[in-house]
Amino acid sequence: MNLILLGPPGAGKGTQAQFLVEERDMIQLSTGDMLREAKASGSEMGKIVAEVMDSGGLVTDEIVIGLIREKLEGDKKGGFIFDGFPRTLAQADALAELLAEKGEKLDAVIEMQVDDETLVKRIVNRAAEAVAAGGTARADDNEESVRIRLMEYYKKTAPLIGYYHAKGNLSSIDGLGTMDEVKGAIAGILG
Repeated sequence: MNLILLGPPGAGKGTQAQFLVEERDMIQLSTGDMLREAKASGSEMGKIVAEVMDSGGLVTDEIVIGLIREKLEGDKKGGFIFDGFPRTLAQADALAELLAEKGEKLDAVIEMQVDDETLVKRIVNRAAEAVAAGGTARADDNEESVRIRLMEYYKKTAPLIGYYHAKGNLSSIDGLGTMDEVKGAIAGILG
């Protein structure tokens, strides 16, 4: 089974992906993790990623698709969770082409719906809790940065909701419930 968890920053996609990894033996394909892993690997693709990242450039869609291609050629376990990808309509088209090329399909796209004000509070509180516990908060876990990230999500990623709805892949859930409630809603969709 292959699925996309879609939603704004702070909606809980990473948390829910981890539950799916643990309970369904799925593989989480997080774009950021894949880039860091590739950079450290020393592979041909890793050298390209390192060069771009070290120069401060943005990694192209072609590089990310190349990394995903490598992952799809490995052990598939219980399937893949695409986390942080696709973020644009062009990336969604590229992913569809890649999956077709590999004889794979996208089984579900789960949109985690969360109110903006609740998201801002959730992320700012998460940062405060991390600091109170003696840890550090992400540099962009403040209200101003969260609102900028939300605007980027609405400009670039939210159009995927209509895209996947038109393809018949989209299911929407309330992302404001407890972790277990959201986990249950996802399980209900996946069967």
